[in-house]
Amino acid sequence: MARTGGRNSWIAVPAGILCAAVVASLVWLALPMVPVAVAWVGDTLRSATAPRPEATPAQTPAQTAADGGAIDCRTLYADDLWNELTWREGSLLDQSMAAPATAATAFADAAAPDVLVTCTWRFDSGGIVTTLSKVDADAATIAEAALAGDGFSCRTADGATVCDRTRGAVLEEHTLRDGLWLVSVETAWHPDDYGRRLDHTVWG
Repeated sequence: MARTGGRNSWIAVPAGILCAAVVASLVWLALPMVPVAVAWVGDTLRSATAPRPEATPAQTPAQTAADGGAIDCRTLYADDLWNELTWREGSLLDQSMAAPATAATAFADAAAPDVLVTCTWRFDSGGIVTTLSKVDADAATIAEAALAGDGFSCRTADGATVCDRTRGAVLEEHTLRDGLWLVSVETAWHPDDYGRRLDHTVWG
């Protein structure tokens, strides 16, 4: 029988036995990990096919106010409107507990608001003052009569009383709902749908 040059059977046989022993040892050492690997594969498949839990929606400012939580100006604005205001030329925000800037002083006195936050925005051209307050539940009924008599256009929808009036460069908007009163006075600059967008953020 021909032999391959350079191969020594005295070395090849022990080397083959040694390799087989090493492989057998590795298999023996790996055996305890087989159940772990099977469990990992099972967990991975279950995670991939299990329905994902829905994210818990964040509280609206109205819900936070009802729970007695603190409200600040950043809370009132969705990101897009906040960016629009902060990037306006000359934008300067002052947060306070000042009384509503409404010209409807008779209604403001009757409503006796408990101010939660007032956000006063100043720009190179114009400004906006928005106030969120707690009021009595019957304030909405008073508002519709009082504000309509003061030249405001009022309507009721989705449990909210909404009134607005434009005089010259000043647009004033009021929303009363769920014991809260949101009033904004916009001078010279009126962001698109400012009042509606603010209502959506506050009440959802």
